[in-house]
Amino acid sequence: MSTPLPPRIDRRTAIKWVLAAAASTTLIERGLPAAVAATPASSGAITPVTAAGYGTDPNLVRDYKPGDVWPLTFTDEQRRTAAALCELILPADGSHPGARAAGVHDFVDEWISAPYPTQRADRVTVLNGLAWLEAESQRRFSRGFADLSETQMTAIADDICYEPRARPELKPAARFFATFRNLTAGGYFSTREGMAEVGYVGNTPLVTFDGPPPEVLQKLGLA
Repeated sequence: MSTPLPPRIDRRTAIKWVLAAAASTTLIERGLPAAVAATPASSGAITPVTAAGYGTDPNLVRDYKPGDVWPLTFTDEQRRTAAALCELILPADGSHPGARAAGVHDFVDEWISAPYPTQRADRVTVLNGLAWLEAESQRRFSRGFADLSETQMTAIADDICYEPRARPELKPAARFFATFRNLTAGGYFSTREGMAEVGYVGNTPLVTFDGPPPEVLQKLGLA
């Protein structure tokens, strides 16, 4: 029995994440080598993105539906695989939800579906990498990645989680994992849950200001 599809977050939220994560260059490392043409087990030609994008002033009040702004990419199976990998990278810890519950896989889908240069490169890397992950899962365990035990998922991830130590034939997959891990972190820590986990409070006063002291108001004739 295959793992059920996780609930989908609304697109307005996902697009806000894309904007926040794109601005957070310290969260998502750029300049990674594109895995891409060399990534094994590609599922065939990657359909190019042809949408125009949201322009210079995205409407973040509107409720976006599938097909608005730009079409989404993931198939149901790719969503399952992406959600499982997101959760493996950032699992729930008891006090905070994991990446799957936060809907980070939908952020990744939104990201790779956007028609901008960085996202276009990541699109090929992620789609080929997910295809490799499924093929490797079937080769090792005769099951889809999302249906593996955590131990089995970890066995695959451990082989590709650090490119300098990866075997030569696994280095393209390791570059995919690095890209996906950065997207997962960038997406998760752009959410309310992720910001709460690192203690980010945003535009919040550090002290309560009760106004000028009474003696100052008296001196100015305002008390």
